[in-house]
Amino acid sequence: MIDSGTTQWVTGLMGTLGAPGAGLAVALENIFPPLPSEVILPLAGFTASTGGMNLYAALLWTTLGSVVGALALYGIGAALGRERVTAVAAKVPLVKVADIEKTEAWFERHGAKAVFFGRMIPVFRSLISVPAGVERMRLPVFLTLTALGSALWNTAFVLAGFFLGEQWDVVSGYVSTYSKVVLAAAGLALLVLVGIRVFRSSGTSGPGGRAPEEARPDRS
Repeated sequence: MIDSGTTQWVTGLMGTLGAPGAGLAVALENIFPPLPSEVILPLAGFTASTGGMNLYAALLWTTLGSVVGALALYGIGAALGRERVTAVAAKVPLVKVADIEKTEAWFERHGAKAVFFGRMIPVFRSLISVPAGVERMRLPVFLTLTALGSALWNTAFVLAGFFLGEQWDVVSGYVSTYSKVVLAAAGLALLVLVGIRVFRSSGTSGPGGRAPEEARPDRS
């Protein structure tokens, strides 16, 4: 269900600033994931359909906002490091440490692909910038993948709002279902990854959890 307060805030921002307002809202959504892109982007498309802003300007500014927000999180990850990022995330309302850990595990497994495809996965699309910063992923690569992935995601939702018109809000229902499926799959993947690591660790240890000692040479 769409929060009316969020809708009014986004509508007011775009009404005041136009397409740059949509870009600012998306930048804030990247930094603070609980702000829903499934509201901001279709609403920007609907506003464009009514003549409130140019459609191409909406696409440009929302993508720019995604890149700026992602760059801010990249900088936070690079400056704070893994442990302090997790500690800070634990104190931020509505941000789950478990989501940070899932995103980090996904980045460790997929690297560049995680940054690109992560832009099309709710929650991950914002948080994926943090482990990229922690690991100091090359900035030109990060920005290019972020821009491409964000452009695809943003275009799909802005156009959905543009063509749906006053029914733009139905998009959130589909995204909610999609989000639950993706997050459940990510949680399962994380459990499998942890299980594999535990299995490998136990397999290389001897009795009592210690690695078997090498045979000592006979000194007699």
